[in-house]
Amino acid sequence: MREAESPLRVIAIGAHPDDCEFYFGGTAAKLAAQGHQVKFVSVTNGDAGHHRLAGLELAARRKSETEEAARRLGIAAWEVLDHHDGLLVADLATRLQIIRCLRQWQADIVLTHRFNDYHPDHRYTSQLVQDSAYLVLVPNICPEVPVLRRNPVYLYFEDDFQKPAPFTPDVVVAIDDVWSRKIDALDAHASQFYEWLPWVDWNGETVPSAPEERKAWLQTKVCRPPSPAVRRKLVERYGAECAERIRYAEAFELCEYGRRPTAAELDQLLPR
Repeated sequence: MREAESPLRVIAIGAHPDDCEFYFGGTAAKLAAQGHQVKFVSVTNGDAGHHRLAGLELAARRKSETEEAARRLGIAAWEVLDHHDGLLVADLATRLQIIRCLRQWQADIVLTHRFNDYHPDHRYTSQLVQDSAYLVLVPNICPEVPVLRRNPVYLYFEDDFQKPAPFTPDVVVAIDDVWSRKIDALDAHASQFYEWLPWVDWNGETVPSAPEERKAWLQTKVCRPPSPAVRRKLVERYGAECAERIRYAEAFELCEYGRRPTAAELDQLLPR
């Protein structure tokens, strides 16, 4: 068993520079505040996700936004890999890159997307991370980087997709106390939440210009109440009276691969 006082080493791997903040930002802020080492990785550089900007200019902007978001959350590290947005495939070279990344971070917990997802970059990121779950232990794969001596716990971010199977929460984290920190991190990704998403997904909605008004508007776009399944898990973890007051939560599903902790251990791994 891991030493109780030893900080966890947690790595969240998203397809795009704002994915980790969106799905895991609140929990990451809580882990970091407790002294755990959290790293965000974006597998693509985000160089296609905009209606006016593209290429190197957009990639540079998104990298800068990622750095600022990490600073606002207080996490230990971040990295943007140099794969083109929208063109990611689950090839061997990228699989080895992910394996090296996990070993170098000495990960205890790994988080990523589920495989059934609308975006091919999300799907292939999930595939790449799943493919690492055994190979991080194999010395003859990427022999230049020492293997992990214990398989990490692999968790999936929450999503709404139903086929072939809906998301099933195994552990939930109330984030009311760090909700403003999460919004601050998303606010750092201005190219996405104030420019690209309003154009592509939010019907060209007008974004307020004043900073605090923009953040208030952003909350209305990204806030969603816990699903019935997540609400049931909140009751299990926090008790009915406390759960009734919880407005914001992040939920995670245990991957079939990697280490399989008991329910009690999983509860201890993530903050309350």
